[in-house]
Amino acid sequence: MEATVATHPPVAAAARRKPFYRSLWGQVLLGVAIGIVLGLVSPSTGEAMQPLGLAFIRLITMIIPLVIFCTIAAGIAGMDSMKKVGRVGGKALIYFEVATSLALVIGLAVGALTQPGAGFNADPATLNADAVAGYAGQAKAQTITDFLVQIIPTSVIEAFARGSILSVVFVSVLFGFALSTLGSKVKPLLDMLDGLTQAVFAVVNILMRLAPIGAFGAMAFTIGRFGPSVLGSLAQLIVTLWIVSALFVVIVLGGISLVAGFNIIRFLKYIKEEIVLVLSLSSSDPVLPSLMKKLEKLGCSKGLVGLVTPTGYVFNPDGSCLYMALAAVFVAQATNTVLTAADYITLFAVAALTHKGASGVQGASFIALVGTLMVIPSIPVAGMALILGVDRFMSMCRATVNVISNGVATLVVARWEKELDAETLRSNLASVT
Repeated sequence: MEATVATHPPVAAAARRKPFYRSLWGQVLLGVAIGIVLGLVSPSTGEAMQPLGLAFIRLITMIIPLVIFCTIAAGIAGMDSMKKVGRVGGKALIYFEVATSLALVIGLAVGALTQPGAGFNADPATLNADAVAGYAGQAKAQTITDFLVQIIPTSVIEAFARGSILSVVFVSVLFGFALSTLGSKVKPLLDMLDGLTQAVFAVVNILMRLAPIGAFGAMAFTIGRFGPSVLGSLAQLIVTLWIVSALFVVIVLGGISLVAGFNIIRFLKYIKEEIVLVLSLSSSDPVLPSLMKKLEKLGCSKGLVGLVTPTGYVFNPDGSCLYMALAAVFVAQATNTVLTAADYITLFAVAALTHKGASGVQGASFIALVGTLMVIPSIPVAGMALILGVDRFMSMCRATVNVISNGVATLVVARWEKELDAETLRSNLASVT
């Protein structure tokens, strides 16, 4: 039976198309282009632009906990029943596990078939293990119990101060449950929460005006610091990751989108501003607020978006899974480590847990990969020094795939919940100019 038509209005087509240079994504592209030129012409000056990119990321990151709290708490309080909250969460987790497992399998298979590390003949004893030591110190073997316990903060304030997405989601869900059970008694508080939500998104809109400057600084630093010369012999690994990631988006996510009733290309066009920004910043965190807002405009309920999208940042990093699987196989091949079928199975099993620590923050996937290799003695962790210098170029790719995959996941769950019918969703996406 076809779902009922969503009550949300279709995305309004612009009466007059903005000039390229006046749109946010156009300004971000210009910032990226200027940053690339500066990094190539004057590497030292480009490298000095790093604070601009870092400052913008921190500005957005500081507001993300409030965005998540307001969206989830108000959304759950407004849901018809608590059964729906559990149902949405359960469906989302099922989808996340299937998607990330598929990404890990594809990454391992592509690494085994293309062998991007073959011919390096790197001796682990001669590699700069000290360069990886700092990451190894942050990467700790983690059991499922440890992971679940860390979700619970020692205080409500710590959840926001630490910036852990999952801890903030946990506190927000509890608060939303409480508001829902109290009903009309807390209507003034709900009204205040709604006003706070509007204020928070107004702050986000103000901060996003600085996105072109942040993109300029981040790209100028990347090209100035790492430049085209650092790519060299690692070009095959980088190109392989970008190609397999593009195919994953078009074929895998495209197939999932087709089943869900929408076109992946139109969706990519709809979130083009977020894609350009993530590519330039190498981080998915800054676009979380705007991505959530756009998904609501497509017809997804505020509560569903608040539950699925932030949680997906932790449980559904498909791009990080592709990277971790491919890079692990690369390190093994580059150090002439022969992987058996048992090793591949172990890699999959360990990465299925460690990837959940690879959410949003720059370098988190690299740390998670180091943690994965620490559990598998046959692969030398020192081999990670081979890809440390080009990790930034791969970070751009994995962060972008993470954002796209979580947008698709939210729409799939919304369709699964019959909040949004296919015709309305297609109409909303088709109206994008």
